[in-house]
Amino acid sequence: MANIDSRDHDLARIIVSHSIKAKKGDVVVIDAIGFDCAGLAQALVEQVCSVGAAPVLHMIDPENMRKMILTASDDAFVALRKLQLAEIKTAACYIGIRGTSNAFETADIPRKAMDRYNKLLAVPVREARVKGTRWCVMRYPNAAMAQLAQQSREAFANFYYKVCTFDYPSMAKALKPLKQLMEKTDHVLIKGPGTHLEMSIKNIPIIPCTGEYNIPDGECFTAPVKKSVNGTVKFNAPTIWEGAPFEDIHLTFKDGKITNASAANSQQTKKLNEILDQDAGARYVGEFSIAFNPHILHPMRDILFDEKIAGSFHMAMGAAYEQAFNGNKSGLHWDMVCIQRPDYGGGEIHFDGKLIRKDGRFVTKALEPLNFGM
Repeated sequence: MANIDSRDHDLARIIVSHSIKAKKGDVVVIDAIGFDCAGLAQALVEQVCSVGAAPVLHMIDPENMRKMILTASDDAFVALRKLQLAEIKTAACYIGIRGTSNAFETADIPRKAMDRYNKLLAVPVREARVKGTRWCVMRYPNAAMAQLAQQSREAFANFYYKVCTFDYPSMAKALKPLKQLMEKTDHVLIKGPGTHLEMSIKNIPIIPCTGEYNIPDGECFTAPVKKSVNGTVKFNAPTIWEGAPFEDIHLTFKDGKITNASAANSQQTKKLNEILDQDAGARYVGEFSIAFNPHILHPMRDILFDEKIAGSFHMAMGAAYEQAFNGNKSGLHWDMVCIQRPDYGGGEIHFDGKLIRKDGRFVTKALEPLNFGM
């Protein structure tokens, strides 16, 4: 029987009522990756049923997924794609919970095998899900995640539920002035250690994120005009991509394209460039976002948390989201995070020549509520 934390029920209510807004008659697909998240999955099934919707639960073993990526034929991937797309077309909502016991489970999968899996199965299904359902994805606070955060399981679980059950309606209210300001902005300048980056966000939609698609949440994203990005940026938050660790990613842009990419060592730099060379859009930026969740202060190599760090911004290499589309398409969407608080070296963000955030704190009166008392 699943081990349910009492707080799973509170989180399930937020996800079902606030994030995906499930209602009577909806089909809700739930992907629970890793058996550690079985308790939350059960709480979600109960909550989905309580509103008169129909849950479809998949419990997915990451080790078996790894074996499939390594050994399945092209025909097998195509058949699975057909099956999963049919299910997504039936569903009104999607919930994804990631609770793998090993964050590095896919680290040794060859680049060609991962590209094949992404092209034939993962990317088409993800795109259909994003476009066709009300969706929300999250992690589960298991031992592996606590280790990445360098905390005890108990301490991390307390942190997790505090962050994930944030007062999102209040966050949405505080976020409105930033959305309005970004909608009027053309030129963005970002300064900091190893960073002097310029771009335009003119006429690209601005998307506030307050618990609808991600739990936890706390960001406002857009995308740069595709060929407007110029300069250099250093991302000081460590990250994982497809099971491989990266630190100190440093990128140089000219007319939107990454012309030089390096990381902490030669092995990471080699793998970084292999990922960025996977298709024509992977060396362009598909997202620019400013984050402000006051409870998330330090990176833990988990992007759903790290991209919401208070005083940070992030950029995604590769595909742009349809909601804020800048024309860039790719099989890649890799979020990279730079923290600009003083304890991480500081930094500034300027909109059309005006300073709007310094050392991670918003400095204008209209945006000050987004500091949440920090």
